[in-house]
Amino acid sequence: MNKAVKPPRKFSACPHDCPSTCAVEVELSPEGRVKRLFGAKDNTYTAGVICAKVARYSERIHHPDRLLYPLRRTGPKGSGQFERISWDEALDEITAKFRAAEEKHGPQTVWPYYYAGTMGLVQRDSINRLRHAKGYSGMYGTFCTNMAWTGYIAGTGSLTGPDPREMALSDFVVIWGTNAVATQVNVMTHAIKARKTRGAKIAVVDVYRTETMKQADMGLIIKPGTDAALACAVMHVLFRDGHADRDYMAKFADVPEELEAHLQSRGPEWAAKITGLSVKEIEDFANLIGTTQRTFFRLGYGFTRSRNGVVSMHAASCIAVVGGHYQYEGGGAFHNNGGIFKLNNSKIEGHELKDPTIRQLDMGQVGRILNGDEEALLGGPPVTAMIIQNTNPMSVAPEQELVKKGFAREDLFTVVHEQFMTETAEMADIVLPATQFLEHDDIYKAGGQQSILFGPKIIEAPGEARENLYLLNELIHRLEGAPLDAHSWTAREHVDWMLHASGYGGLERLERERWIDCQPEFEESHYLNGFGYPDGKFRFKPDWVNVPAPNVGPMGPWQQLPSLPDYWETPEKATDSEPYRLVTAPARSFLNSSFNETESSLKKEGQPVAMLHADDAAALGVTDGDVIALKNARGEVHLHAEIGERVRKGTVVSEGLWPNKSFINGNGINTLTGADQVAPFGGMAFHDTRIAIEKL
Repeated sequence: MNKAVKPPRKFSACPHDCPSTCAVEVELSPEGRVKRLFGAKDNTYTAGVICAKVARYSERIHHPDRLLYPLRRTGPKGSGQFERISWDEALDEITAKFRAAEEKHGPQTVWPYYYAGTMGLVQRDSINRLRHAKGYSGMYGTFCTNMAWTGYIAGTGSLTGPDPREMALSDFVVIWGTNAVATQVNVMTHAIKARKTRGAKIAVVDVYRTETMKQADMGLIIKPGTDAALACAVMHVLFRDGHADRDYMAKFADVPEELEAHLQSRGPEWAAKITGLSVKEIEDFANLIGTTQRTFFRLGYGFTRSRNGVVSMHAASCIAVVGGHYQYEGGGAFHNNGGIFKLNNSKIEGHELKDPTIRQLDMGQVGRILNGDEEALLGGPPVTAMIIQNTNPMSVAPEQELVKKGFAREDLFTVVHEQFMTETAEMADIVLPATQFLEHDDIYKAGGQQSILFGPKIIEAPGEARENLYLLNELIHRLEGAPLDAHSWTAREHVDWMLHASGYGGLERLERERWIDCQPEFEESHYLNGFGYPDGKFRFKPDWVNVPAPNVGPMGPWQQLPSLPDYWETPEKATDSEPYRLVTAPARSFLNSSFNETESSLKKEGQPVAMLHADDAAALGVTDGDVIALKNARGEVHLHAEIGERVRKGTVVSEGLWPNKSFINGNGINTLTGADQVAPFGGMAFHDTRIAIEKL
């Protein structure tokens, strides 16, 4: 009997907010339904491995709760009462409401709002073409990258680094401030390959015992916000014990002698008191770095989400320069490869229409903005109309009490284009059904690796779901935006133009090759031709306000930034009434607020919990599974306690962006987090929150 021949797999790229941006293969049923996703084996970074939640994508794309038709609110905001309408009715109403808002307050009263619901460059960023065509308020994206990118670029002068595949060629892989098992599984693919083929050691630096740390040879659990102290102590040991590469620094660094003098008082004993580590743990870690030329530092985002996060990233990145690790294959420090691609996105975003005088509202301060905070509004008009694309501020934004109050305003007209009825969609006046990534064309760049990837449309969307590009082009035409040919282009036309304009050929090449490997040669990747500053020198002593990172000007207490790597004590300090530090870490089966609607992810995660150290729990009279309140001046969250040794005393960790309704009192974890702008260019300190705990 002949076996049935399976249809060939289709290719695509994972669209989610993960540095790996995996090349994927899609298995379809004979009826054209998605069955399962696989990592592309012939992509040398993905290497056949994707995370379990994306492998199960059929559950999400064929979910029975997908939004299928345009809806108009009929009841109070948040009531969930909607009626079905047509796309033309929806677009006509949006057009009328936006025009009315503009007539009353001017165009900057309209605020297009988006972030990383899709990482596709066409479907994500075309919203800025609408923004620029109409002169609507700008959006400063501060949820994720500001502190990390600024801290890294402060030293290197460039958002580039060694080929991340070189982790497999390393003798010591240091995974710092990222739970790679949960958030970028391919890091583990290459680190474990180095262990198997070279006997490499793996160290993990984090604030609790993560799944990544469980796979490491050395785990360093530090107090939140103290990474720079550990980094300084490591460099102190390198200088002290003769492991500092002085010849390398003389050629490639700005002030090595000044740094050495500065670090003399910042040894392991000093850092142990700050980090909570033992002197021996610090000495052993530093010694392994100092005696291993092929040490690869994989620097994540998590440890930068503190008010001193930019300083922590910069200090950690300095170690590879003091040790001269960049000189060796499998050595150096890597954070993000965003600087290598140089894609021309001017047509997607409509750069020629941009007015640089228009205000850039901080997305993280959406609660303050919608409540009329004059400082957050930058002296401009109130926001009375919003279009929200593939993001869920009613869950993911800080200061949730303000966010809820703001979205409940009856004078705020809100449009949400989304795949599911999120908490934000429930507050909208018009809800529009959006496609998922296999239902439209798009192009992706991989910050955690080296590829530009194409994601073609593979299946038809259900119901009347439409791609983001359709909505944005329609609104521009109806609102009589500035004429531009790109307002009528398809996604494929945008991709083709971008590739030609960026020197990568065209779409035909990308479709044929599936991805384009953009990794520069070894000498450039390892900065052996010089770092990104004009003099080619790494900056131990950066000029903070002139770091070549994305910014809209100095923010936060930037004047207080230390000039050299140092522990900068800016986190919310514990008090007698609020003695604990909360970290809102990612969950393995969620990705931000995506996947928290799928049954398998919910089943694997269970329920929201707060991890407490056993000693803290005993002092509070709390036992495992008890309901507790986490609270501060911003609000109160009720959830279950999980008692153990995964966290240090004084630290509380809650994993995952659960729906608000998953919490006992209906308040999500970001009720507690603040929206203070972080020095020097803003950003949200999601892991820097002072709280009290009460047993209920």
